[in-house]
Amino acid sequence: MSTKKMHTDEVDTDAALVRRLLGVQFPQWADLPISPVASYGTDHHIYRLGDELVARLPRIEWATDQAAKEAKWLPKLAPHLPLELPVQLAMGHPAEGYPFSWSVYTWLPGENANGTINDLDQAAVDLATFIKALRQVDTTGAPLRPPHRRGGPLAEGDEQVRQSIKQLGNRIDGDATLHSWKESLNAPAWDGPEVWVHGDLLPGNLLVIDGRLSAVIDWGGLNVGDPACDLQPAWNVFIGDSRLRFRTELGVDDASWLRGRGWALYQSVSALAYYWDTNPGMIRQTSHALAQVLADSSP
Repeated sequence: MSTKKMHTDEVDTDAALVRRLLGVQFPQWADLPISPVASYGTDHHIYRLGDELVARLPRIEWATDQAAKEAKWLPKLAPHLPLELPVQLAMGHPAEGYPFSWSVYTWLPGENANGTINDLDQAAVDLATFIKALRQVDTTGAPLRPPHRRGGPLAEGDEQVRQSIKQLGNRIDGDATLHSWKESLNAPAWDGPEVWVHGDLLPGNLLVIDGRLSAVIDWGGLNVGDPACDLQPAWNVFIGDSRLRFRTELGVDDASWLRGRGWALYQSVSALAYYWDTNPGMIRQTSHALAQVLADSSP
């Protein structure tokens, strides 16, 4: 797949490799048309297989546990949730010079949520309903959350945020960004029960059909933790009255709102620092989110 590498140790893939992998491991799909899917996702190369399937090949080693996580948990979560989730059909193994496990899913139609939502107020209701349903799913048996993962204490990201601000230099308003971050860090910690969080509810992981939210994809950040982590759409998707509607629908208190804003800031500055020269789509999205965060921060 001829795209600029985003990671120094990223693995190359192309349609010919996918066909060879299919031919050896899943020959029933080996003759389907194969085409790369353009996106600004960072973890996987995506290839459409005919009209109904998609192959996902991790770009990098740290993305290799996502398919196994989705295979275990998405079938348990999906019956409780009002939007569609990916359905995994097969897990492939390393072969043909490709070093990682890979997977085949059903194709979910739709566009990502960047500028494709007709009614942001309705989307705020729809996404809040989804998040509330996810939070209510039983967490029995959920894996322990490793340090520095989505849903943990916001302070775990302090060093990365400060390093990212320093690295970005005058490309962002570093003083305002650090001030906003400190406001979020100083918010009271979550003292309620830990709940399921998607962890990465960004526009690229939300699908839209006919202007309305239809599906949630890319569950690599799935964890059990502070529900404020899933408030990131407030600054990535919504603006103005729709942001307030999203908050109202979820009944978010002031401390959780600050922590959620901190998660949006953390994701934004981390991505800006890491992908500045390699992923223009991600830079556009995260620049917008950071601007929304700073506009919502106190002077």
